[in-house]
Amino acid sequence: MSSTQTLIVVALVVFILFILGLGLFINRKQLREIATIQNTLTKINALQLGQDINRLDQMELAGESLTTLNTWKKQFKTMTQKLIPEITRRTDLASEQVAAYKLWGARKDLKEAQTLLVSVIESSKHTKQVFTQLLEANRENQMQYDSLSATYQGMRKDVLAHSFAYGPAIDQLEEGLSTMGANFSEAKNLSSQGDHVEAKRVLDKLQVDLSQLKAALPEVKHAQHQLEVVFQSQLHEVSDTYKQMRQDKFYIDALDVQLEVKKLYALIEHANELLAGVKIAELKDQNKAIAGKINKIYEVLIREFKAKPFIEKNQAKILTLIARQQSASKKLVEKLKHIDESYELTHGELGQSKKLEREVAAMSHQYTVDTQNIADGKAVFSKLQASWLAMVKRLKEIEAEQEQMAVNVEGLYDSENVARASIANFKQEVALVYRRIERRDLPGSPESFVQIYTLVVNEIAKASHELDQVRINMEKITDELIQISDDVQRLKREADEIINSANLVALTMQYSNKFTGDEFVKRAQQQTMALYRDKFSYKEALDTIAPAIERAEPGSYQRLENAYYTEQKRK
Repeated sequence: MSSTQTLIVVALVVFILFILGLGLFINRKQLREIATIQNTLTKINALQLGQDINRLDQMELAGESLTTLNTWKKQFKTMTQKLIPEITRRTDLASEQVAAYKLWGARKDLKEAQTLLVSVIESSKHTKQVFTQLLEANRENQMQYDSLSATYQGMRKDVLAHSFAYGPAIDQLEEGLSTMGANFSEAKNLSSQGDHVEAKRVLDKLQVDLSQLKAALPEVKHAQHQLEVVFQSQLHEVSDTYKQMRQDKFYIDALDVQLEVKKLYALIEHANELLAGVKIAELKDQNKAIAGKINKIYEVLIREFKAKPFIEKNQAKILTLIARQQSASKKLVEKLKHIDESYELTHGELGQSKKLEREVAAMSHQYTVDTQNIADGKAVFSKLQASWLAMVKRLKEIEAEQEQMAVNVEGLYDSENVARASIANFKQEVALVYRRIERRDLPGSPESFVQIYTLVVNEIAKASHELDQVRINMEKITDELIQISDDVQRLKREADEIINSANLVALTMQYSNKFTGDEFVKRAQQQTMALYRDKFSYKEALDTIAPAIERAEPGSYQRLENAYYTEQKRK
Protein backbone atom coordinates (compact mmCIF):
# COMPACT_ATOMS: atom_id res chain seq x y z
CA MET A 1 0.00 0.00 0.00
CA SER A 2 1.41 3.33 -1.01
CA SER A 3 1.92 6.20 1.43
CA THR A 4 -0.91 8.22 -0.16
CA GLN A 5 -3.35 5.36 0.35
CA THR A 6 -2.20 5.02 3.95
CA LEU A 7 -2.89 8.72 4.64
CA ILE A 8 -6.36 8.43 3.14
CA VAL A 9 -7.20 5.41 5.34
CA VAL A 10 -5.94 7.22 8.46
CA ALA A 11 -7.99 10.32 7.60
CA LEU A 12 -11.13 8.22 7.12
CA VAL A 13 -10.61 6.48 10.46
CA VAL A 14 -10.12 9.82 12.22
CA PHE A 15 -13.26 11.28 10.60
CA ILE A 16 -15.33 8.23 11.53
CA LEU A 17 -14.14 8.45 15.14
CA PHE A 18 -15.00 12.19 15.21
CA ILE A 19 -18.51 11.51 13.87
CA LEU A 20 -19.04 8.75 16.42
CA GLY A 21 -17.79 10.98 19.26
CA LEU A 22 -19.99 13.88 18.15
CA GLY A 23 -23.02 11.59 17.96
CA LEU A 24 -22.33 10.24 21.41
CA PHE A 25 -21.97 13.80 22.81
CA ILE A 26 -25.27 14.96 21.26
CA ASN A 27 -27.00 11.78 22.52
CA ARG A 28 -25.91 12.45 26.09
CA LYS A 29 -26.90 16.11 25.84
CA GLN A 30 -30.39 15.27 24.61
CA LEU A 31 -30.85 12.74 27.43
CA ARG A 32 -30.04 15.52 29.92
CA GLU A 33 -32.52 17.86 28.25
CA ILE A 34 -35.25 15.18 28.47
CA ALA A 35 -34.51 14.70 32.16
CA THR A 36 -34.70 18.47 32.74
CA ILE A 37 -38.11 18.69 31.06
CA GLN A 38 -39.43 15.79 33.14
CA ASN A 39 -38.12 17.32 36.38
CA THR A 40 -39.76 20.64 35.53
CA LEU A 41 -43.11 18.93 34.91
CA THR A 42 -42.77 17.18 38.26
CA LYS A 43 -42.21 20.56 39.99
CA ILE A 44 -45.23 22.05 38.25
CA ASN A 45 -47.34 19.13 39.43
CA ALA A 46 -46.01 19.69 42.95
CA LEU A 47 -47.63 23.15 42.98
CA GLN A 48 -50.92 21.32 43.60
CA LEU A 49 -52.92 23.81 41.55
CA GLY A 50 -55.81 21.32 41.31
CA GLN A 51 -56.10 21.13 45.08
CA ASP A 52 -56.12 24.93 45.26
CA ILE A 53 -59.03 25.00 42.81
CA ASN A 54 -60.98 22.55 44.96
CA ARG A 55 -60.40 24.67 48.09
CA LEU A 56 -61.44 27.84 46.25
CA ASP A 57 -64.58 26.20 44.92
CA GLN A 58 -65.53 25.35 48.47
CA MET A 59 -65.15 29.04 49.47
CA GLU A 60 -68.12 29.93 47.23
CA LEU A 61 -66.49 33.09 45.84
CA ALA A 62 -68.54 35.81 44.21
CA GLY A 63 -68.15 38.97 42.18
CA GLU A 64 -64.65 40.01 41.10
CA SER A 65 -63.09 37.13 43.08
CA LEU A 66 -65.21 34.55 41.23
CA THR A 67 -64.42 36.13 37.86
CA THR A 68 -60.71 35.99 38.65
CA LEU A 69 -60.97 32.34 39.73
CA ASN A 70 -62.80 31.30 36.56
CA THR A 71 -60.27 33.09 34.36
CA TRP A 72 -57.31 31.26 35.88
CA LYS A 73 -59.20 27.94 36.03
CA LYS A 74 -59.39 28.18 32.25
CA GLN A 75 -55.64 28.79 32.14
CA PHE A 76 -55.11 25.74 34.36
CA LYS A 77 -57.40 23.59 32.19
CA THR A 78 -55.58 24.57 28.99
CA MET A 79 -52.25 23.84 30.65
CA THR A 80 -53.21 20.43 32.04
CA GLN A 81 -55.33 19.16 29.18
CA LYS A 82 -53.40 20.45 26.19
CA LEU A 83 -49.95 21.84 26.87
CA ILE A 84 -48.57 19.35 29.39
CA PRO A 85 -49.86 16.25 27.47
CA GLU A 86 -48.26 17.64 24.31
CA ILE A 87 -44.98 18.24 26.13
CA THR A 88 -45.10 14.66 27.48
CA ARG A 89 -45.81 13.24 24.03
CA ARG A 90 -42.95 15.17 22.46
CA THR A 91 -40.61 14.14 25.25
CA ASP A 92 -41.54 10.44 24.84
CA LEU A 93 -40.93 10.64 21.09
CA ALA A 94 -37.60 12.29 21.67
CA SER A 95 -36.65 9.54 24.16
CA GLU A 96 -37.36 6.85 21.58
CA GLN A 97 -35.38 8.65 18.88
CA VAL A 98 -32.45 9.25 21.21
CA ALA A 99 -32.38 5.55 22.08
CA ALA A 100 -32.26 4.79 18.33
CA TYR A 101 -29.64 7.55 17.78
CA LYS A 102 -32.04 9.44 15.55
CA LEU A 103 -30.50 12.65 16.73
CA TRP A 104 -32.02 15.08 14.23
CA GLY A 105 -35.60 13.92 14.89
CA ALA A 106 -35.02 13.99 18.61
CA ARG A 107 -33.69 17.54 18.38
CA LYS A 108 -36.87 18.73 16.66
CA ASP A 109 -39.22 17.17 19.26
CA LEU A 110 -37.14 18.50 22.16
CA LYS A 111 -37.21 22.01 20.77
CA GLU A 112 -41.04 21.89 20.50
CA ALA A 113 -41.33 20.51 24.03
CA GLN A 114 -39.01 23.20 25.44
CA THR A 115 -40.95 25.98 23.71
CA LEU A 116 -44.23 24.75 25.20
CA LEU A 117 -42.59 24.28 28.60
CA VAL A 118 -41.66 27.97 28.81
CA SER A 119 -45.32 28.92 28.43
CA VAL A 120 -46.38 26.32 31.01
CA ILE A 121 -43.84 27.54 33.56
CA GLU A 122 -45.03 31.17 33.29
CA SER A 123 -48.71 30.17 33.37
CA SER A 124 -48.29 27.89 36.39
CA LYS A 125 -46.33 30.53 38.28
CA HIS A 126 -48.96 33.23 37.76
CA THR A 127 -51.80 30.81 38.44
CA LYS A 128 -50.25 29.78 41.75
CA GLN A 129 -49.83 33.44 42.75
CA VAL A 130 -53.48 34.25 41.95
CA PHE A 131 -54.81 31.15 43.74
CA THR A 132 -52.67 31.91 46.80
CA GLN A 133 -53.95 35.50 46.90
CA LEU A 134 -57.53 34.31 46.61
CA LEU A 135 -57.02 31.69 49.34
CA GLU A 136 -55.45 34.22 51.72
CA ALA A 137 -57.69 37.13 50.77
CA ASN A 138 -60.38 36.36 53.34
CA ARG A 139 -57.96 36.03 56.23
CA GLU A 140 -55.98 39.15 55.24
CA ASN A 141 -59.13 41.16 54.65
CA GLN A 142 -60.42 40.20 58.10
CA MET A 143 -57.15 41.24 59.75
CA GLN A 144 -57.12 44.53 57.83
CA TYR A 145 -60.80 45.09 58.64
CA ASP A 146 -60.27 44.55 62.37
CA SER A 147 -57.22 46.87 62.43
CA LEU A 148 -58.88 49.66 60.46
CA SER A 149 -62.10 49.33 62.44
CA ALA A 150 -60.25 49.78 65.74
CA THR A 151 -58.52 52.90 64.38
CA TYR A 152 -61.80 54.23 63.04
CA GLN A 153 -63.65 53.70 66.31
CA GLY A 154 -60.88 55.44 68.26
CA MET A 155 -60.88 58.51 66.01
CA ARG A 156 -64.68 58.62 65.89
CA LYS A 157 -64.85 58.51 69.65
CA ASP A 158 -62.31 61.32 69.97
CA VAL A 159 -64.07 63.53 67.41
CA LEU A 160 -67.50 63.07 69.00
CA ALA A 161 -66.21 63.47 72.55
CA HIS A 162 -64.22 66.65 71.76
CA SER A 163 -66.33 68.15 69.01
CA PHE A 164 -65.82 71.66 70.46
CA ALA A 165 -62.07 71.37 69.73
CA TYR A 166 -62.73 71.09 65.99
CA GLY A 167 -64.95 74.15 65.69
CA PRO A 168 -66.80 74.57 62.39
CA ALA A 169 -64.95 71.57 60.93
CA ILE A 170 -66.99 69.14 63.06
CA ASP A 171 -69.80 68.79 60.47
CA GLN A 172 -67.38 67.90 57.70
CA LEU A 173 -65.52 65.48 59.96
CA GLU A 174 -68.73 63.72 61.08
CA GLU A 175 -69.84 63.43 57.47
CA GLY A 176 -66.49 61.85 56.59
CA LEU A 177 -66.79 59.42 59.50
CA SER A 178 -70.30 58.44 58.42
CA THR A 179 -69.04 57.74 54.89
CA MET A 180 -66.26 55.56 56.30
CA GLY A 181 -68.80 53.69 58.46
CA ALA A 182 -70.81 52.89 55.33
CA ASN A 183 -67.63 51.68 53.62
CA PHE A 184 -66.88 49.36 56.55
CA SER A 185 -70.38 47.85 56.17
CA GLU A 186 -69.82 47.43 52.43
CA ALA A 187 -66.48 45.71 52.98
CA LYS A 188 -68.06 43.34 55.50
CA ASN A 189 -70.94 42.49 53.14
CA LEU A 190 -68.59 41.86 50.21
CA SER A 191 -66.45 39.54 52.34
CA SER A 192 -69.52 37.61 53.54
CA GLN A 193 -70.67 37.26 49.93
CA GLY A 194 -67.27 35.88 48.91
CA ASP A 195 -66.14 38.90 46.83
CA HIS A 196 -62.79 39.26 48.59
CA VAL A 197 -61.15 41.19 45.74
CA GLU A 198 -63.73 43.97 45.82
CA ALA A 199 -63.68 43.90 49.63
CA LYS A 200 -59.91 44.42 49.48
CA ARG A 201 -60.37 47.48 47.24
CA VAL A 202 -62.84 49.02 49.70
CA LEU A 203 -60.55 48.30 52.66
CA ASP A 204 -57.57 49.85 50.87
CA LYS A 205 -59.62 52.99 50.24
CA LEU A 206 -60.62 53.04 53.90
CA GLN A 207 -56.97 52.76 54.91
CA VAL A 208 -56.11 55.82 52.78
CA ASP A 209 -59.09 57.81 54.13
CA LEU A 210 -58.27 56.95 57.74
CA SER A 211 -54.62 57.88 57.21
CA GLN A 212 -55.63 61.27 55.79
CA LEU A 213 -58.11 61.84 58.63
CA LYS A 214 -55.48 60.89 61.23
CA ALA A 215 -53.11 63.49 59.76
CA ALA A 216 -55.85 66.12 59.46
CA LEU A 217 -57.29 65.96 63.00
CA PRO A 218 -54.32 67.54 64.87
CA GLU A 219 -54.01 70.18 62.14
CA VAL A 220 -57.69 71.02 62.52
CA LYS A 221 -57.37 71.18 66.32
CA HIS A 222 -54.34 73.45 66.09
CA ALA A 223 -55.99 75.75 63.55
CA GLN A 224 -59.18 75.96 65.63
CA HIS A 225 -57.15 76.81 68.74
CA GLN A 226 -55.33 79.58 66.85
CA LEU A 227 -58.51 81.06 65.42
CA GLU A 228 -60.67 80.77 68.52
CA VAL A 229 -58.15 81.36 71.31
CA VAL A 230 -54.73 82.66 70.23
CA PHE A 231 -55.71 85.18 67.57
CA GLN A 232 -58.74 86.45 69.47
CA SER A 233 -56.67 86.96 72.61
CA GLN A 234 -53.92 88.73 70.68
CA LEU A 235 -56.30 91.05 68.86
CA HIS A 236 -58.02 92.00 72.11
CA GLU A 237 -54.62 92.68 73.65
CA VAL A 238 -53.51 94.74 70.66
CA SER A 239 -56.70 96.81 70.70
CA ASP A 240 -56.54 97.47 74.45
CA THR A 241 -52.82 98.27 74.34
CA TYR A 242 -53.25 100.66 71.44
CA LYS A 243 -56.06 102.53 73.22
CA GLN A 244 -53.93 102.87 76.35
CA MET A 245 -50.91 104.03 74.32
CA ARG A 246 -52.99 106.73 72.65
CA GLN A 247 -54.07 107.91 76.08
CA ASP A 248 -50.38 108.02 77.06
CA LYS A 249 -49.67 110.27 74.05
CA PHE A 250 -48.09 107.66 71.82
CA TYR A 251 -48.45 108.37 68.11
CA ILE A 252 -48.12 105.61 65.51
CA ASP A 253 -47.84 106.31 61.80
CA ALA A 254 -46.30 103.03 60.57
CA LEU A 255 -49.79 101.58 60.19
CA ASP A 256 -53.42 102.17 61.13
CA VAL A 257 -53.80 99.75 64.06
CA GLN A 258 -57.60 99.88 64.22
CA LEU A 259 -57.93 99.32 60.47
CA GLU A 260 -55.48 96.43 60.60
CA VAL A 261 -57.41 94.80 63.44
CA LYS A 262 -60.62 95.11 61.42
CA LYS A 263 -58.94 93.47 58.41
CA LEU A 264 -57.63 90.66 60.61
CA TYR A 265 -61.11 89.83 61.88
CA ALA A 266 -62.20 89.48 58.25
CA LEU A 267 -59.24 87.15 57.57
CA ILE A 268 -60.17 85.06 60.61
CA GLU A 269 -63.72 84.76 59.32
CA HIS A 270 -62.40 83.50 55.99
CA ALA A 271 -60.11 81.09 57.82
CA ASN A 272 -63.12 79.67 59.68
CA GLU A 273 -64.76 78.99 56.30
CA LEU A 274 -61.63 77.08 55.24
CA LEU A 275 -61.73 75.23 58.56
CA ALA A 276 -65.37 74.25 58.00
CA GLY A 277 -64.36 72.77 54.64
CA VAL A 278 -61.29 71.06 56.22
CA LYS A 279 -59.09 72.65 53.56
CA ILE A 280 -55.90 72.06 55.52
CA ALA A 281 -53.27 73.44 53.11
CA GLU A 282 -55.14 76.70 52.44
CA LEU A 283 -56.02 77.02 56.14
CA LYS A 284 -52.38 76.72 57.21
CA ASP A 285 -51.36 79.44 54.74
CA GLN A 286 -54.18 81.70 55.93
CA ASN A 287 -53.33 81.25 59.62
CA LYS A 288 -49.65 81.86 58.88
CA ALA A 289 -50.55 85.12 57.16
CA ILE A 290 -52.77 86.18 60.08
CA ALA A 291 -50.02 85.40 62.60
CA GLY A 292 -47.53 87.41 60.54
CA LYS A 293 -49.78 90.47 60.41
CA ILE A 294 -50.46 90.32 64.16
CA ASN A 295 -46.73 90.03 64.86
CA LYS A 296 -46.12 93.09 62.70
CA ILE A 297 -48.57 95.12 64.81
CA TYR A 298 -46.85 93.87 67.97
CA GLU A 299 -43.45 94.90 66.57
CA VAL A 300 -44.70 98.43 65.86
CA LEU A 301 -46.26 98.81 69.33
CA ILE A 302 -43.22 97.38 71.12
CA ARG A 303 -40.87 99.62 69.13
CA GLU A 304 -42.77 102.73 70.16
CA PHE A 305 -43.14 101.50 73.75
CA LYS A 306 -39.38 100.96 74.05
CA ALA A 307 -38.53 104.30 72.46
CA LYS A 308 -40.52 106.47 74.88
CA PRO A 309 -38.24 105.99 77.95
CA PHE A 310 -35.28 107.15 75.83
CA ILE A 311 -37.16 110.32 74.89
CA GLU A 312 -38.19 111.04 78.49
CA LYS A 313 -34.68 110.39 79.81
CA ASN A 314 -32.80 112.44 77.21
CA GLN A 315 -35.12 115.32 76.39
CA ALA A 316 -33.41 117.74 78.78
CA LYS A 317 -29.92 116.45 77.86
CA ILE A 318 -30.51 117.09 74.16
CA LEU A 319 -31.58 120.64 74.93
CA THR A 320 -28.40 121.20 76.96
CA LEU A 321 -26.21 119.84 74.16
CA ILE A 322 -27.85 122.05 71.56
CA ALA A 323 -27.66 125.16 73.74
CA ARG A 324 -24.00 124.56 74.55
CA GLN A 325 -23.12 124.05 70.89
CA GLN A 326 -25.07 127.15 69.87
CA SER A 327 -23.01 129.17 72.31
CA ALA A 328 -19.73 127.61 71.10
CA SER A 329 -20.70 128.23 67.47
CA LYS A 330 -21.47 131.87 68.12
CA LYS A 331 -18.18 132.42 69.95
CA LEU A 332 -16.18 130.78 67.17
CA VAL A 333 -17.83 132.94 64.51
CA GLU A 334 -17.04 136.10 66.49
CA LYS A 335 -13.46 134.97 67.02
CA LEU A 336 -12.95 134.21 63.35
CA LYS A 337 -14.39 137.56 62.36
CA HIS A 338 -11.83 139.27 64.58
CA ILE A 339 -8.96 137.16 63.27
CA ASP A 340 -10.13 137.74 59.69
CA GLU A 341 -9.37 141.43 60.17
CA SER A 342 -5.64 140.65 60.51
CA TYR A 343 -5.23 137.39 58.66
CA GLU A 344 -6.58 135.93 55.46
CA LEU A 345 -8.47 132.72 56.35
CA THR A 346 -7.54 130.82 53.24
CA HIS A 347 -9.52 127.65 53.97
CA GLY A 348 -12.93 129.27 54.30
CA GLU A 349 -12.97 128.88 58.06
CA LEU A 350 -15.27 131.86 58.60
CA GLY A 351 -17.81 130.68 56.03
CA GLN A 352 -17.72 127.14 57.36
CA SER A 353 -18.16 128.30 60.95
CA LYS A 354 -21.23 130.31 59.92
CA LYS A 355 -22.60 127.28 58.08
CA LEU A 356 -22.15 125.12 61.19
CA GLU A 357 -23.80 127.82 63.29
CA ARG A 358 -26.82 127.73 60.99
CA GLU A 359 -26.91 123.93 61.14
CA VAL A 360 -26.97 123.99 64.95
CA ALA A 361 -29.71 126.62 64.83
CA ALA A 362 -31.74 124.33 62.55
CA MET A 363 -31.30 121.52 65.08
CA SER A 364 -32.55 123.81 67.81
CA HIS A 365 -35.63 124.65 65.75
CA GLN A 366 -36.31 120.97 65.03
CA TYR A 367 -35.95 120.18 68.72
CA THR A 368 -38.58 122.81 69.51
CA VAL A 369 -40.92 121.21 66.95
CA ASP A 370 -40.22 117.76 68.42
CA THR A 371 -40.99 118.83 71.98
CA GLN A 372 -44.22 120.46 70.86
CA ASN A 373 -45.22 117.22 69.07
CA ILE A 374 -44.51 115.30 72.27
CA ALA A 375 -46.75 117.63 74.21
CA ASP A 376 -49.49 117.35 71.57
CA GLY A 377 -49.26 113.53 71.41
CA LYS A 378 -48.10 113.60 67.79
CA ALA A 379 -44.53 112.40 68.29
CA VAL A 380 -43.52 109.05 66.80
CA PHE A 381 -41.10 108.05 69.54
CA SER A 382 -39.10 105.54 67.50
CA LYS A 383 -38.49 108.08 64.73
CA LEU A 384 -37.74 110.75 67.29
CA GLN A 385 -35.22 108.46 68.99
CA ALA A 386 -33.44 107.82 65.70
CA SER A 387 -33.51 111.54 64.88
CA TRP A 388 -32.10 112.57 68.26
CA LEU A 389 -29.36 109.95 68.16
CA ALA A 390 -28.34 111.23 64.74
CA MET A 391 -28.52 114.81 66.11
CA VAL A 392 -26.20 113.96 69.02
CA LYS A 393 -23.75 112.30 66.67
CA ARG A 394 -23.75 115.33 64.39
CA LEU A 395 -23.33 117.74 67.32
CA LYS A 396 -20.20 115.83 68.36
CA GLU A 397 -18.86 116.05 64.80
CA ILE A 398 -19.57 119.80 64.68
CA GLU A 399 -17.87 120.29 68.05
CA ALA A 400 -14.76 118.44 66.87
CA GLU A 401 -14.66 120.41 63.61
CA GLN A 402 -15.04 123.75 65.42
CA GLU A 403 -12.35 122.85 67.93
CA GLN A 404 -9.97 122.02 65.10
CA MET A 405 -10.72 125.32 63.38
CA ALA A 406 -10.06 127.16 66.63
CA VAL A 407 -6.72 125.42 67.04
CA ASN A 408 -5.77 126.19 63.43
CA VAL A 409 -6.51 129.91 63.61
CA GLU A 410 -4.96 130.30 67.06
CA GLY A 411 -1.68 129.21 65.49
CA LEU A 412 -1.72 132.19 63.12
CA TYR A 413 -0.25 134.53 65.76
CA ASP A 414 2.59 132.13 66.48
CA SER A 415 3.10 131.54 62.78
CA GLU A 416 3.48 135.29 62.22
CA ASN A 417 6.15 135.56 64.94
CA VAL A 418 7.98 132.54 63.54
CA ALA A 419 7.82 134.08 60.06
CA ARG A 420 9.29 137.39 61.24
CA ALA A 421 12.11 135.59 63.08
CA SER A 422 12.76 133.50 59.98
CA ILE A 423 13.01 136.63 57.80
CA ALA A 424 15.54 138.18 60.19
CA ASN A 425 17.54 134.98 60.25
CA PHE A 426 17.54 134.71 56.46
CA LYS A 427 18.77 138.32 56.15
CA GLN A 428 21.59 137.57 58.55
CA GLU A 429 22.59 134.39 56.71
CA VAL A 430 22.63 136.17 53.34
CA ALA A 431 24.75 139.02 54.77
CA LEU A 432 27.25 136.48 56.18
CA VAL A 433 27.51 134.75 52.81
CA TYR A 434 28.08 138.07 51.07
CA ARG A 435 30.79 139.09 53.57
CA ARG A 436 32.54 135.71 53.09
CA ILE A 437 32.81 136.39 49.38
CA GLU A 438 33.99 139.96 50.01
CA ARG A 439 36.68 138.85 52.47
CA ARG A 440 38.09 136.49 49.82
CA ASP A 441 38.85 139.60 47.73
CA LEU A 442 38.14 137.86 44.41
CA PRO A 443 38.36 139.62 41.04
CA GLY A 444 34.60 139.42 40.78
CA SER A 445 31.53 137.25 41.42
CA PRO A 446 30.22 134.65 38.95
CA GLU A 447 26.93 135.50 37.20
CA SER A 448 25.19 132.46 38.70
CA PHE A 449 26.02 133.60 42.23
CA VAL A 450 24.86 137.14 41.51
CA GLN A 451 21.53 135.79 40.17
CA ILE A 452 20.90 133.55 43.18
CA TYR A 453 21.92 136.32 45.59
CA THR A 454 19.62 138.81 43.91
CA LEU A 455 16.74 136.28 43.89
CA VAL A 456 17.09 135.55 47.61
CA VAL A 457 17.33 139.24 48.55
CA ASN A 458 14.17 139.99 46.53
CA GLU A 459 12.31 137.01 48.02
CA ILE A 460 13.17 138.13 51.55
CA ALA A 461 12.07 141.67 50.80
CA LYS A 462 8.77 140.47 49.32
CA ALA A 463 7.96 138.22 52.29
CA SER A 464 8.91 141.00 54.71
CA HIS A 465 6.62 143.41 52.85
CA GLU A 466 3.72 140.94 52.97
CA LEU A 467 4.15 140.51 56.72
CA ASP A 468 3.70 144.28 57.08
CA GLN A 469 0.26 144.24 55.37
CA VAL A 470 -2.99 144.85 57.27
CA ARG A 471 -4.34 141.35 56.47
CA ILE A 472 -1.69 138.67 56.31
CA ASN A 473 -1.95 135.51 54.25
CA MET A 474 0.09 133.22 56.50
CA GLU A 475 -0.35 130.19 54.30
CA LYS A 476 1.16 132.00 51.32
CA ILE A 477 3.99 133.47 53.44
CA THR A 478 4.75 130.03 54.91
CA ASP A 479 5.10 128.61 51.42
CA GLU A 480 7.39 131.53 50.47
CA LEU A 481 9.57 131.00 53.55
CA ILE A 482 10.04 127.37 52.63
CA GLN A 483 11.19 128.44 49.16
CA ILE A 484 13.49 131.13 50.64
CA SER A 485 15.04 128.53 52.94
CA ASP A 486 15.81 126.31 49.97
CA ASP A 487 17.28 129.24 48.00
CA VAL A 488 19.45 130.40 50.94
CA GLN A 489 20.91 126.93 51.19
CA ARG A 490 21.57 126.97 47.45
CA LEU A 491 23.29 130.37 47.83
CA LYS A 492 25.50 128.95 50.60
CA ARG A 493 26.46 125.99 48.46
CA GLU A 494 27.28 128.33 45.55
CA ALA A 495 29.47 130.53 47.82
CA ASP A 496 31.28 127.47 49.20
CA GLU A 497 31.97 126.24 45.68
CA ILE A 498 33.32 129.65 44.59
CA ILE A 499 35.64 130.03 47.61
CA ASN A 500 36.88 126.43 47.52
CA SER A 501 37.43 126.54 43.75
CA ALA A 502 39.32 129.88 44.01
CA ASN A 503 41.51 128.57 46.86
CA LEU A 504 42.29 125.35 45.00
CA VAL A 505 43.13 127.34 41.83
CA ALA A 506 45.69 129.35 43.81
CA LEU A 507 47.26 126.22 45.31
CA THR A 508 47.27 124.39 41.97
CA MET A 509 48.74 127.34 40.05
CA GLN A 510 51.48 127.62 42.63
CA TYR A 511 52.22 123.90 42.37
CA SER A 512 52.19 124.05 38.54
CA ASN A 513 55.26 126.31 38.59
CA LYS A 514 57.28 123.10 39.05
CA PHE A 515 56.54 122.25 35.44
CA THR A 516 57.78 125.40 33.68
CA GLY A 517 59.26 123.35 30.87
CA ASP A 518 55.96 121.62 30.12
CA GLU A 519 54.18 123.45 27.29
CA PHE A 520 50.83 121.81 28.06
CA VAL A 521 51.00 123.11 31.65
CA LYS A 522 51.97 126.60 30.42
CA ARG A 523 48.98 126.80 28.12
CA ALA A 524 46.74 125.57 30.96
CA GLN A 525 48.16 128.26 33.26
CA GLN A 526 47.32 130.97 30.74
CA GLN A 527 43.78 129.68 30.18
CA THR A 528 43.25 129.29 33.93
CA MET A 529 44.28 132.87 34.68
CA ALA A 530 42.02 134.18 31.92
CA LEU A 531 39.06 132.31 33.33
CA TYR A 532 39.90 133.38 36.91
CA ARG A 533 40.60 137.11 36.38
CA ASP A 534 38.46 137.97 33.42
CA LYS A 535 35.41 135.69 33.54
CA PHE A 536 35.32 134.90 37.30
CA SER A 537 34.77 131.23 36.33
CA TYR A 538 36.60 129.73 39.31
CA LYS A 539 35.23 126.22 38.93
CA GLU A 540 36.04 126.14 35.21
CA ALA A 541 39.51 127.56 35.94
CA LEU A 542 40.15 124.72 38.41
CA ASP A 543 38.88 122.16 35.90
CA THR A 544 41.48 123.54 33.44
CA ILE A 545 44.66 123.54 35.57
CA ALA A 546 43.94 120.40 37.60
CA PRO A 547 44.07 117.96 34.63
CA ALA A 548 47.28 119.65 33.39
CA ILE A 549 49.29 118.95 36.55
CA GLU A 550 47.71 115.49 36.79
CA ARG A 551 49.10 114.82 33.32
CA ALA A 552 52.54 116.16 34.28
CA GLU A 553 52.55 114.34 37.63
CA PRO A 554 49.80 111.77 38.14
CA GLY A 555 48.15 112.00 41.59
CA SER A 556 49.46 115.44 42.32
CA TYR A 557 46.11 117.24 42.18
CA GLN A 558 44.39 114.63 44.31
CA ARG A 559 47.00 115.15 47.03
CA LEU A 560 46.53 118.92 46.89
CA GLU A 561 42.76 118.62 47.09
CA ASN A 562 42.85 116.13 49.99
CA ALA A 563 45.26 118.29 51.93
CA TYR A 564 43.08 121.38 51.34
CA TYR A 565 39.81 119.83 52.57
CA THR A 566 41.59 118.22 55.52
CA GLU A 567 42.81 121.66 56.55
CA GLN A 568 39.28 123.11 56.12
CA LYS A 569 37.83 120.56 58.48
CA ARG A 570 40.30 121.57 61.16
CA LYS A 571 39.17 125.19 61.09
